[in-house]
Amino acid sequence: MELLFKNIQRHVSLNDKEKKLLAETFHSKKVKRKQFLQEAGDVSRYFYFVLEGCLRTYYTDKDGEEHVLGFAIEDWWAGDYASLNSGAASIFSIDALEDAEVIYADKTGMDKLYAAMPQLEKYFRIIFQNALAAQFQRITNTNSFTAEERYVAFQKKYPQFDRRIPQKYLASYLGITPEFLSKLKKHLLTGK
Repeated sequence: MELLFKNIQRHVSLNDKEKKLLAETFHSKKVKRKQFLQEAGDVSRYFYFVLEGCLRTYYTDKDGEEHVLGFAIEDWWAGDYASLNSGAASIFSIDALEDAEVIYADKTGMDKLYAAMPQLEKYFRIIFQNALAAQFQRITNTNSFTAEERYVAFQKKYPQFDRRIPQKYLASYLGITPEFLSKLKKHLLTGK
């Protein structure tokens, strides 16, 4: 829980009573590599905070091709907040790319936390604003950058991901094939 407390306290303050309430609301779960936290078609029931490991959020198109929307590593959040809030089925799946440990809370628990700790609404507003800004930047990069520029921008922004994410998932996230990503990496490394 300490990692969650530190994350929250970057934006709002917490006292001991509030930390205790958070600890009582969130539950811990270990997830094996390739195990699902959520599958497309299910209603999202939880919002996850990653303590350890790496998660991937993706959707599968009508042809069965997977499209990676994002990754979450230690100290990051993952989940389909729209499905969690609305109760509608999610189109996204979330699975573990590595063995992971997450803490999670359901909508009822989150609503109780918001009522008891109004500063959490500010915290999540900041988190969601940052996530929205990152998504807009990704859309802009996808529409304006070459594949090489997208890869270089990703590497600069998220250097911790390069060795943790299998190439096929990184390629999907970047909107290119794994073969092209391999050629791109070779070109950047050798200049050829």
